[in-house]
Amino acid sequence: MALSFRPLTPCIGAEVQGLDMRAPLDADTASRLREAWVEHKVLVLHDQPVSDDQHAAFSRHFGELEVHHQGIIKDRTNPAIFKVSNVDDDGNIRPPSDLTMKQLLATKIWHTDSSFRENPAMGSILHGVEVVDEGGQTCFTNMEAVYEALPDALKAKVKGRRCLHDFAYLSVISGGRKPSEEELAAMPAIWQPMVRVHPVSGRKSLYISPIYNEKIEGMEDAEAKRLLDELYEIASDPRFVYEHTWARDDVVMWDNRATMHRILPYDPAKRRIMHRTTIVGDGPV
Repeated sequence: MALSFRPLTPCIGAEVQGLDMRAPLDADTASRLREAWVEHKVLVLHDQPVSDDQHAAFSRHFGELEVHHQGIIKDRTNPAIFKVSNVDDDGNIRPPSDLTMKQLLATKIWHTDSSFRENPAMGSILHGVEVVDEGGQTCFTNMEAVYEALPDALKAKVKGRRCLHDFAYLSVISGGRKPSEEELAAMPAIWQPMVRVHPVSGRKSLYISPIYNEKIEGMEDAEAKRLLDELYEIASDPRFVYEHTWARDDVVMWDNRATMHRILPYDPAKRRIMHRTTIVGDGPV
């Protein structure tokens, strides 16, 4: 089957047809994928029973792979693999009270990956190794469309402002494991522009990441919270969102420069194992 892309919603997402991630990827196909990725923001590939090594090899066609700064997240044998899993390394299901699990479950809140880095992630590629049969969908919102839809008064409020992206804030909102001194030193909080320009398309998008955001430059905390809550509500509007229902060996690629994502609740007693690679960004925002 020839490579093709079928839009999933009018605003965001496309299904990729005619691609086997296990096969060698030629330069022309990689280029077409990059173009479609920028256009559709989210690409969905079904029936991709890849190994972690194949997953990582495919991902390297799009850039250098990020290694997460937390040992509790990255795979023991392949540090480029970020484990979004309620199953520990010994095969046991983590209870919801587990501190690592609390951190992972905080992803039910909108966010964009690695926004707390000086050079945030360009994209992420997630493989559904074991999926649940109910719940656990991943939702994606088109932040370029969200920015375009902002009322002029809100565009004026975010113009030229920066928001604090702090990895440590994740433990505050989740009640999960607090970062170690080593982790805090590796990932100090950073101010990021609230409006960013895509380095490829040149389009503007709203750049926020609620699980890491608490403060806005030049605003009192209460005012910042009101503004962030208003922006989150707009970003949640269904017209901007694609909701992906997982099947085993689905792979979903998303552009962190123009999207946010979150998961929907699922039964924590059911095994859910997702492996992610994260592609290093093009440079500072």
